[in-house]
Amino acid sequence: MTTSAPLRADPDFRRYWAARTVSVAGSLATLVALPVLVYRLTGSAALTAITTTLEAAPYLIFGLFAGAIADRHDRQRVMVAADLANAAVISSVPLAWWLGHLTVVHALVVAFTVQSLFTFFDGANFGALPVLVGSERIGAANSAIFGVGGVLDLVMPASVGLLLAVWSPATILALDAASFVASALLVRSIGRPLSVPREHAGPLRPAAILRDVREGVGFLWRHVGVRTTTAVGTLQSIAGAAFMSLAVAFSDRVLGVGTSGWRFGLLYSVWGIGGIVAAALVPRLLGVTSPGRLVAAALPFSGVAGVAVALSPSWAAAVTAMVVWGVAYQVVLIASLTYRQQVTPEAMLGRVNMAGRMLSWGIGWTAGSLGAGALARLVDVRAAMVALTCAGLVAAALAWLSPLRRQPDPAAA
Repeated sequence: MTTSAPLRADPDFRRYWAARTVSVAGSLATLVALPVLVYRLTGSAALTAITTTLEAAPYLIFGLFAGAIADRHDRQRVMVAADLANAAVISSVPLAWWLGHLTVVHALVVAFTVQSLFTFFDGANFGALPVLVGSERIGAANSAIFGVGGVLDLVMPASVGLLLAVWSPATILALDAASFVASALLVRSIGRPLSVPREHAGPLRPAAILRDVREGVGFLWRHVGVRTTTAVGTLQSIAGAAFMSLAVAFSDRVLGVGTSGWRFGLLYSVWGIGGIVAAALVPRLLGVTSPGRLVAAALPFSGVAGVAVALSPSWAAAVTAMVVWGVAYQVVLIASLTYRQQVTPEAMLGRVNMAGRMLSWGIGWTAGSLGAGALARLVDVRAAMVALTCAGLVAAALAWLSPLRRQPDPAAA
């Protein structure tokens, strides 16, 4: 059962929060180190972009099924199992490096496998938080998690950028392996249940899973607010993926700051300033407006800032635009996530989230990263990034033309 205590005074939420913090810290290290590893192994912008594609592609393959399975099983056990499996998989990269047998194929397979396992964690995690804190505290809980994530976004990439000057990218991935183990132990220590007991859930059979998947997709399609936030999330993901896929080459070839050092790390890190500001703003903004209206209001700022990053004439201009983009992009993200968690029935949280993630993250991120890699072969890196970050402008137009701004506040229902 949930508690009404303030989040910071809730020991189970603190354990959950700590688990997400250490896991995000490790994942951010990998987010920077793995593309650099592939780029140093191959010198190819296109192959480097594939590492970003492999982060999202598993959602297309496993996402819907992961959500259905998470809704049928104990979410805590699913999260712990996924964390431990990921620790084993990602540790194979530094081990192969130290033994002198690491190949680019190995690195790419690990990128795909880690994210495949994370889809099952994500399906369980999305439903676990509302059960743990209750619907009335979900906005504050998401903001707290994103706020710490913003600090890590600020600190970790810059730290990794400095470490890359003295450590190999493969060695840095050992930090992520350790973070998965720590996350598993913390999630396991949570005392309150993360799932509502199911009655007559039935055996795990293909027909039952497919039926559950259809129910989740059907809810997403019928609910105009969830459908719209998913559509704009897909477009915003295309823009975000374009930057992340080309960031290493953009930093090296366009901005001229190379692939290591404090300026390289800071280009990634300033996204964290946006996360910190967004996490502070969202609870206050949700006190005066609905999540749907907040999404629509923030999207134009996100769209314009994304294109401004791609067009930046210098490293300083790019960093400045990244701060603005980070604030607006993550306000959209937190508000959309909160909205979906508030309006979705508890028994369908995993399925609906994973259906939305399959579209916004799986399709959007995959399309953006694949498109970035393909365009980088035809035009220069800046032109490729400009073309795809324009998807953020399309997302803003779609939100303003949709009924999203007229959706009632679910917290007031």
